[in-house]
Amino acid sequence: MPDDAVTAASPAAADAASPQGQRRRIIFPSSIGTSGTPAFQDRVALFNEIGPDTVFMMGDNPALAPMPEKPTLADFFRYRLFPRGVNHLLQSAALARKAGLEEKVVLACLLHDIGFAGFMGSDHGYWGAQLIGPYVDEEVSWAVRYHQALRFFPDESVGYGYPAAYLRYFGPDYVPPPYIQEEYKAARKHRWYMSARMITVYDVYAFDPNAVVHLEEFTDLIGRHFKQPKEGLGFDGSPVAHMWRTIIWPNNFL
Repeated sequence: MPDDAVTAASPAAADAASPQGQRRRIIFPSSIGTSGTPAFQDRVALFNEIGPDTVFMMGDNPALAPMPEKPTLADFFRYRLFPRGVNHLLQSAALARKAGLEEKVVLACLLHDIGFAGFMGSDHGYWGAQLIGPYVDEEVSWAVRYHQALRFFPDESVGYGYPAAYLRYFGPDYVPPPYIQEEYKAARKHRWYMSARMITVYDVYAFDPNAVVHLEEFTDLIGRHFKQPKEGLGFDGSPVAHMWRTIIWPNNFL
């Protein structure tokens, strides 16, 4: 197949095969990723570049690893999630398993930052919980959602203090917004509180750059507790299939 040149608003061109013919394909940066930056308005100029030999990106971006026709959860870990985020998730799950936690909580640790590693940082606990909701036990998705609020509040009974990293990230005067404070209060009263709290416990210690944990160590766990659709994630008609497709094709114009 002939080559296409792939460009974006901040040009990082690459040659790649494309079924669209020998055309230059432009990545139109998303609103959510550029709002509040000069790139948000700069996108308008990209429309002036469209013509017979230049089109907007649709379908597979050859700069990304190709996904299988029926992608599994493991495929997303291997080919789409942010590698540093994957390392963190694997470390977190490994620490939880070593501590003897039940498998559902280990799975929650394995998936707790999937929203951040594959989608976005803002409200990543909510995005992650929604993304995995149809495929896991309700307790798992609940814990993933509520770990986002709990991480801002200590629980000395399990040895969890306010993360030192947050003092660096947000400053010593940062106060979580009211909705996070309310979610924390609600979670404290819930029967699954400790499942979400354990995510925070095995979250803060899972950033060792030298630790090596392989995804294959959790193959059986995933097989027992993650309901992999036979059609592949993104193609099973679930209420969140579009989210998985967005991760497969993150650079699609529409």
